[in-house]
Amino acid sequence: MTLDAFHVREKDAVRVSHEPLKNLTQGLISKMGVPVDDAALAADVLVSADLKGHDSHGVSNMLPLYINWYGDGRINPRPNWKIVRDRPSAATIDCDRGLGVILGPKAMEIAIEKAKVTGVGMVTLAKGQHMGMAQYHARLALEHDMIGVCMTASTSAVPPTFGREARLGTNPISFAAPSANEGPFVLDMATSTIAVNKFRNAKRLGEKLPPGMIAGIDGVPIMSSVLVPDEYFPLPLGSTREMGSHKGYGLAAMVEILCSLLSGSGFVARDGPFQHMVAAYSIDAFTDVKPFKDDMDEFIRSLKSTEPAAGQKRVLVPGEPEAEEEVERLARGIPLHRDVVKTLRRLCLEYQVECEI
Repeated sequence: MTLDAFHVREKDAVRVSHEPLKNLTQGLISKMGVPVDDAALAADVLVSADLKGHDSHGVSNMLPLYINWYGDGRINPRPNWKIVRDRPSAATIDCDRGLGVILGPKAMEIAIEKAKVTGVGMVTLAKGQHMGMAQYHARLALEHDMIGVCMTASTSAVPPTFGREARLGTNPISFAAPSANEGPFVLDMATSTIAVNKFRNAKRLGEKLPPGMIAGIDGVPIMSSVLVPDEYFPLPLGSTREMGSHKGYGLAAMVEILCSLLSGSGFVARDGPFQHMVAAYSIDAFTDVKPFKDDMDEFIRSLKSTEPAAGQKRVLVPGEPEAEEEVERLARGIPLHRDVVKTLRRLCLEYQVECEI
């Protein structure tokens, strides 16, 4: 199995332009009682994920789920979110069950404004809902010559190393740093082997997983290639103790502490998801901006110019695959599975939203 196997096969794909997809996404979210501007922001986050090749966090997986969550009251369409603790460089927001996709950018704006004054701004988000693609929020700091960070403590799905019960989420971390002429360095990673939605994609596509991606319900890592079973546990990054799963486990716990406990929200396994954290670091507070960005260029080039290992074509830098995927998808359209297109058309018909896909 290759990483491409987590994406829809071309023979099963319907290529959809991003603008019509964004319009119908905004329209459907608005029908949930969400203000128009907030719905537009949510649509931008979801479609941005699709454009960058993060199908796991794009319209296909998340929009139908959000609609269900709005319908059963899990997400508050008009949250009375507020800052409940405020300091010059830090704040905590009570999200009032608002969607993190919408409140994440608002929290990052607060972090950026604080960083302009103090050099660093950090905001925790309590009592929120799903955050979408973490790098969307981290990237917002780039245009301000800042480094952006975003983390999420998500639904418990992953057992600790040696465990057979879910205690941690896939708990993603994103880190975005600007450069002068090269693309930005953008890390966006789960602290599990891969994100849960990628397992869902693989199951939808009937693809086998590589060894070491999941554990059985007994907690034992499955070290053979298998189809995604009905019951399984995603493993911490590293898969087994011998290969470093304690590191993925430790990182996931760190994210939990920074997002959940630090926001006064307890911890996810006991108190529920989703809790978040965003931060902005003003480069100017630490060093001169131009030399930093020039050095970032040289650093990135040094990585990219590394001699490839045998059988490999080139060395990539975090953020580069997304940038290349976005160029391709802007030109050719976003590949949606034909079953996803049917679902979107059905939802548009049900909620009387114009559908141009």
